[in-house]
Amino acid sequence: MEILHTDSVFRVSSGTTPNYNKGNSLVRLIRLMEETQLGVDREWYLRDHLQFLFPIEHLELYGPSGTDSDLLDPSLQDNKNDFQKQNVKSFRTSATSLVRGWVTTGDWTGPFLRLSYQAGPDSLLWRLKNASPGPVLKLWLQVGDAVTSNLITVPYNERADRYEVELWGYPGDLKRQLQGASRDAVDRGEVQANTELLRGNVSDFAREQLDGRDIRSVANDCTMHPILPLAIKCAWADAEGKVWDSKDGRNYRFVFGMVLRGWDHFLGVGISPNPHGGIGFLEYRNLMSNYGRYAGRTELGRQLFPWNFSAFGSKNHGNGDEPFMAVDYMDLHILRPDCGIGLHRHRDNQEVFLMLEGRAFMVVGDWCQMPDRERSLEIRTLRSGHFALLKGGNLHGLMNATDEDIHLFMFGGYD
Repeated sequence: MEILHTDSVFRVSSGTTPNYNKGNSLVRLIRLMEETQLGVDREWYLRDHLQFLFPIEHLELYGPSGTDSDLLDPSLQDNKNDFQKQNVKSFRTSATSLVRGWVTTGDWTGPFLRLSYQAGPDSLLWRLKNASPGPVLKLWLQVGDAVTSNLITVPYNERADRYEVELWGYPGDLKRQLQGASRDAVDRGEVQANTELLRGNVSDFAREQLDGRDIRSVANDCTMHPILPLAIKCAWADAEGKVWDSKDGRNYRFVFGMVLRGWDHFLGVGISPNPHGGIGFLEYRNLMSNYGRYAGRTELGRQLFPWNFSAFGSKNHGNGDEPFMAVDYMDLHILRPDCGIGLHRHRDNQEVFLMLEGRAFMVVGDWCQMPDRERSLEIRTLRSGHFALLKGGNLHGLMNATDEDIHLFMFGGYD
């Protein structure tokens, strides 16, 4: 993990405050999500389980406030009482965006994956070819460990002005399962059945068959596994397959990896009779653990880097590991309708947003460059009884787009 000093830091003059109501980065990101096209009508999708991934090329953050206004190097921004230095002013997305989720037809509910690539003269493919890459693109794709045996044809979507394809893990004649305009999406190649790359079924995770099992080993190749991250590698080519946008042959690597846990996302589940010598039956869910059969897991810990403060407030830590999560505060919050916690980065501390009541769009993304993936902003719906964990080097935000108050429990460390 490294801090990208190619990102911009916008100096805010001492005594002034940014106008967050103009050009707000969270509002812009939610708008990108809302404008995202899907292959068929929305009623086919389980909307609360849609997951959006927007890879980013560049971030601009606000600089510190007050007497620290000239301190623009994030590794030196050590004032934990200044939240302004964390806030994201703007971002620039890259050419590719992705969506995954559950889609249902008849008695089948399985995974889909949608990939989208920028059209027009500003795209790298157009610039490399010095002309339009054609009416379709070719896509090399790896989903988890599954690699496509043939290049995938990706048609141009005039509605979105992008090249887009949506793969469904449906094991049959997909067109026969659809109706009306949704069938047209199959005819034009925008929606394709592909069980070579997309695997699993929502029934794999039916509650009644999970008692005592380690969920990490249940259908662990499922494209929509509830807790395992999904890595996707891809490269784009023109219609002839001659000119490539492939990150100089290394291929792009995107990861759906938000650490989200709750009633439907857990390590294990079971029934405990007479809990702690009590009476009756307790149904438990292990959400995160470094105990018993989960001993040695690092989810609750963190690796320290030279710019980090340790849990004990020192930078003199030898870049070791902390096998625990430090908690400096616990807060309850009410977010009114159309209230959002803005995009902001965490350099040092971990933090949890737990939804007590309501639902909201949860954003977790990369501020630092991670060694295993392109920087991205990931959006999921955070439902009651679920939480999202942020790690140092990440950024996050949350938007209440409903017309009701939501109740949020937050704990971790201020940054």
